[in-house]
Amino acid sequence: MTRYLPALFLLLPVALSAATIPVQPRVTTTVSRYDTDDPAIWVNRANPAESLVLGTDKDVDGALMVFGLDGVEKKELSVRGLLRPNNCDVAYDIALGDSTSDLVVVAERFAHRLRVYRLPDMAPVDGGGIPVFEGERARDVMGIALYRRPHDGALFAIVSRSDFGAPQQGYLHQYRLVDDGTGTIRGVFVRAFADWSGLKEIEALAVDNELGYVYASDETYGVRKYLADPAAEDAEDELAVIGKTGFARDHEGISIYPTGPGTGYILVSDQQANMFRIFTREGTATDPHDHQFVGTVKLATLDSDGSDVTAAKIPGFPGGLFVGMSTDQTFHFYAWDDIAEAAGLE
Repeated sequence: MTRYLPALFLLLPVALSAATIPVQPRVTTTVSRYDTDDPAIWVNRANPAESLVLGTDKDVDGALMVFGLDGVEKKELSVRGLLRPNNCDVAYDIALGDSTSDLVVVAERFAHRLRVYRLPDMAPVDGGGIPVFEGERARDVMGIALYRRPHDGALFAIVSRSDFGAPQQGYLHQYRLVDDGTGTIRGVFVRAFADWSGLKEIEALAVDNELGYVYASDETYGVRKYLADPAAEDAEDELAVIGKTGFARDHEGISIYPTGPGTGYILVSDQQANMFRIFTREGTATDPHDHQFVGTVKLATLDSDGSDVTAAKIPGFPGGLFVGMSTDQTFHFYAWDDIAEAAGLE
């Protein structure tokens, strides 16, 4: 037996290296001017080939960049001159004027406001911006996630902020976004909620519109889960904290991939490990808030801070599109099928 051991040992490094080879993106965007952060995917339901990816470029003269599926920036649509834009999110079929529109909302961090643009032409529809965290010591808005309530179509923005001077209770604020009757979106404060560990900040947010939950990455602590509807019974109660162990340091971008009604995966960026940790969306049969860890996937993104995913069939991405930010000033477009294969997902 011993004469075969050297050959066996020679195979081990090959197997180990194969397990750590990162999944490569199908597309990498053109390089940004400053510092990329958070992406959002807009699916053109009439013509999926014309879908867009939006992403922030952080600086005092920053931008909300708009990319085609080829990764090339559509400079005629990108919005520039924003005061350190941080995170962004997309909502569909929102009442605006005499019709409905799809919208993208971006957190303008140092201006302490949200900016709202109509898709796909990127026309501003916010009257110059929606102020947030008014009267608070900590006003630098960072994360944003949009929730559209199923029974009445009401649109809400849930926002997070930097940690300096932030409270340990009521860290997140929620605003109802409404048309003021002139085709302009205004914000109405509805609640402050969510606990904070006090360790680092809460930045990344994601809403599961179908199931009605919001997830918030309390960096170095875990991903907190709450009801997204401020009018729901026990809306202030924390339902779960996901991923309290196993992360190298920061819990960052959150993406929710549905595989069916109520099922799928929650992906959370393990930022300093250059990996995404994957949890069940549906929890367990006895506890819908017990989100089981099912594995990791290593992508080519570097220190990924933000991500988004869609299960829509898009040309070049038949099983869905996952977009991750990378600190090399780009965004990476991955085929969900490649991620699922690498992570061993069904």
